[in-house]
Amino acid sequence: RFVAGMRDMLVSSSRFTLAVAIAMTTISSLAHASEAYHPSRIGTPGKPWGFDEYKLWSDTRAKQRCYNTDLAPRIQSLGDVKCSRTNEKLFEVVRYGELAHHDSKADQSNAPSSFPLFAVRSVKWSPEKMNVFITGGVHGYETSGVEGAMSFLSGGKAAHYSRHFNILVIPCVSPWGYERIQRWTAKGVDPNRSFNPDGEIVEGRSFNPEAATEESAALIRFLREDMAHVENWTCHLDLHETTDTDETEFRPAKAARDGIVDDDGKGEIPDGFYLVQDETSPTPEWFTAMIESVRKVTHIAPADENGKIIGESVSQEGVIVIPCKKSLGLCAGVTNAPYRTTTEVYPDSPSATPEQCNRAQVACIEGALDHLVAVGGV
Repeated sequence: RFVAGMRDMLVSSSRFTLAVAIAMTTISSLAHASEAYHPSRIGTPGKPWGFDEYKLWSDTRAKQRCYNTDLAPRIQSLGDVKCSRTNEKLFEVVRYGELAHHDSKADQSNAPSSFPLFAVRSVKWSPEKMNVFITGGVHGYETSGVEGAMSFLSGGKAAHYSRHFNILVIPCVSPWGYERIQRWTAKGVDPNRSFNPDGEIVEGRSFNPEAATEESAALIRFLREDMAHVENWTCHLDLHETTDTDETEFRPAKAARDGIVDDDGKGEIPDGFYLVQDETSPTPEWFTAMIESVRKVTHIAPADENGKIIGESVSQEGVIVIPCKKSLGLCAGVTNAPYRTTTEVYPDSPSATPEQCNRAQVACIEGALDHLVAVGGV
């Protein structure tokens, strides 16, 4: 009996050892596969990607969350938001388009055929009110952009400001990027450079326009057709993040994609919140109001030793200045709003939580709109 027991223990031990070995081998294989498909390793160094490289990149971006089951129902439910005084619905949810799903072969069995695109807008659009446009998830991986827009809509803030403004919000412009936690679209294009594909490309500039995308085309078509009655926008806030992966994944990915070998090297990621100002739309007091509002929630990014943030000139604390956003193809330049900005939250900061990042986006919206109420949009 003792011998039999020892034999069973040895067999069990052997099976355990084999199971551990298989598990470790699998983990190692996955790690090597992940490293092999890192964007910087796709293609031939110095040669721009072709069809095969783009497809390999897209097919190897793993789905990590689900737009159609996790986010889309939450957006649709916003049509039920009512005024506390009149009990009337304040917002309507509009399906303004759809995107092809672009799933890899491994995902196609259970994948829907498309992503529905949703906008949330004021039910009663008054010519007496200022017109505000808020976008999130242009870069789908920037979570607080999506969640900040959702929090503004669902947490009572949008209902409050609807007394002064006509409000249009698109919480997630790029569903595929949201699911894969990716900066680019499924076709390997930066959506936040795709809103003016005919813009001027300047050699060596960190911001340059790229080809049009399905995401940008759908949004532009919606503004031109469904929202054509809005002749003048007052304000456009485009909610974004600056993350560590901008340097570890997406900068090397862009270099590989574009066939660039002599890269400038890793840049410095600022620790804190900052805003992107269009040089053709200074409005300094407006930017001050947003920074001071955000400061109550999280810290503001300091300038580096050269007095810059992400290599760009600083106009005031926490605000960088770039060329005209429309010429660069940025989403924040898609309307004629004189008050326009791109927000940048730093979710990887040891001094900020995901909840703080979401709240910072909402605080920025509040600061922007409070200032416009105070000055009457002038």
